[in-house]
Amino acid sequence: SKHWIKETKMLSSVSSKFLFRTHHQWPNYYRRHHAQYVLKRTTLRALSSTAEGGGGGNGGGGRSVTTQTANVDAKKSNAQQQQQSQIELNPPKGTRDFPPEEMRKRNWLFDSFRQTALLFGFEEFDAPVLESEALFTRKAGEEIQGQLYNFSDKGDRRVSLRPELTPSLARLIMQKGKSLAVPAKWFAIGQCWRYERMTRGRRREHYQWNMDIVGVEGVEAEVELLSAICHFFASVGITSEDVGIKVNSRKVLARVMEQAGVPEEIFANVCVVVDKIEKLPREKIIEELREVGLNEEATQSVLTCMETNSLEGLKSLLGEEDECAKEMEKLFVLARAYGIEDWLVFDASVVRGLAYYTGVVFEGFDRRGELRAICGGGRYDGLISTLGGEYTPMVGFGFGDAVIVELLKDRGLMPEEALKTMNVDDVVFSMDESCRETAMRAASVLRKNGRRVDVVLEDGKKSKWTFKHAERVGAKRLLTIGKKEQEEGIVKVKNLETREEVDVSLDKLA
Repeated sequence: SKHWIKETKMLSSVSSKFLFRTHHQWPNYYRRHHAQYVLKRTTLRALSSTAEGGGGGNGGGGRSVTTQTANVDAKKSNAQQQQQSQIELNPPKGTRDFPPEEMRKRNWLFDSFRQTALLFGFEEFDAPVLESEALFTRKAGEEIQGQLYNFSDKGDRRVSLRPELTPSLARLIMQKGKSLAVPAKWFAIGQCWRYERMTRGRRREHYQWNMDIVGVEGVEAEVELLSAICHFFASVGITSEDVGIKVNSRKVLARVMEQAGVPEEIFANVCVVVDKIEKLPREKIIEELREVGLNEEATQSVLTCMETNSLEGLKSLLGEEDECAKEMEKLFVLARAYGIEDWLVFDASVVRGLAYYTGVVFEGFDRRGELRAICGGGRYDGLISTLGGEYTPMVGFGFGDAVIVELLKDRGLMPEEALKTMNVDDVVFSMDESCRETAMRAASVLRKNGRRVDVVLEDGKKSKWTFKHAERVGAKRLLTIGKKEQEEGIVKVKNLETREEVDVSLDKLA
C-alpha cells in the first residue's frame, strides 16, 4: 500500500542517518533519536502485519495488537534512556556512605577514641588526606607500595591519598624542628586509603585513630600506649578475654639473623615475609624467605625464632643477659604496674609489615580468631632520618574503625538502641500558623539554655504526627503552643517519658 511504501522510506531515512554518523557523533545522536527510531520500526511492523492480514478491518484485528506493541516498545525505550541518564547510586567499591543513622555510630566510636587520648594527655592534630607520593615510597618491598591511590596532579606533581597517618605525623614533626617541645604526645583520627583486596573488616577507605609519642627512647612510652589501647577496649565493654595484644621487638629477629650471618640489608624484606606468617602456609613462607636471600640454615633459624611465645623462650633463644630480652622483660613489668598484663602476650612472630619499625612492635587480635588484626604499632626511631631529618625517637599505633565495629557487633556491644534516634531534648510545635513566631522564640530561649531543640517547621501537622515525630527523633519533651497558650503567654510542656504535662511561662522556659 501507499502507506507501507511511505513508512519504509521514512525508516530507511532514519537508518541511513544512523549509519553515516561518525564515531564521535554516534552516542549522542543515538540517544536523541533512539525513541523515534523504535516508534517508526514498530509502526512499520504494524503496517506490514495489516497488509499481510488483509487490511485493518475487524476481520484481521492485527492493527490493535501491533499498536499496543508499539506503545510498549516506546515505553521500554524511554525507561532505558532514563536508566542510562541516572547516576550510580552506590559509592565507589570499597568505600562507605554515612547517612545520619550510621554517622551517629561513627561519632560514638570516634568520641570514645578521642576521650581515651585526652585522658592520657595527648593533643589532637590533623594533616591533608592528599600528600606527596614520596612520603610513602621509602623502601621497596613493602606491600603498601602497591596499594597507593597515587597519580600526577594537574601540575604534574606525583601525589597520593594517604594510606596511613604516621608519615604525615613525621612530616609535621620535621616541620616543627627545634621549636617542638618534647616529649610530645599527639593523636589524630583521619581517613586513609589503600587499594587492597577487601575482606571482612578491610576496606579501601577507612578511618584510623593514631596515638604517637615523640622524644622518649625507653619502653615506658610503649607501655603508655598499650595502656591507652586497653583503656579504650574496657571503655566500650571489651575485656581481655575478648582481645589480646601480641608484643615483640624487631630486635629479636635482627639478632637471630645476625647470628646466622644474614646481611643487614635484607632484614626489611625478611620482615615483610614474616608478617605474612599467619596468612600463608609454612611451605610458602619458606619459599619466600629463600627468594629474599636466606639460605637453608638461616631460614630454619628464622622459623625457630617465630615459634617463640614466652619471655622464658626468648631468654633461652638470645641468652639471659641479652639487652633485647631485658627490654622485653622490663616492658612486661611496667605493664603489670598499669594493670594490663592480662591483655599482653609475647609472640616473636609479630614484626609488622612496614619497613620503618625499629624496635618494639605490637598487634591487637581477636582471641576467637575470627577477625584480622584490630590495631597495631611500634617504635619507629629511624623514620624521620629516612625522610631527611634528624634521628628522633618515636613510637605509636594505628587503630582502624572497620575491624573494631565488627568486633563490637559480634559481642553485642554496639549501643544500637541508644544510637537509634537523634536524641534531641525538645520538639517545639505550633498548632496554628499564627503561633509560629512564638514557637520560634520558645526554641531560641531553650537553645540559649543549651538544650537541643527540633522545631516543627511545617503548618497543618496533626498532634498524632507530632507525637510520632518526637518519638522518632528521641525527644524527651514536647512543647506545644496554640492560640490559647499564645494569648496567655505560656507553653504546654509534656514529659514524654512520664506523660506529665505542665504550663510554663515563656520567660521561664529551661
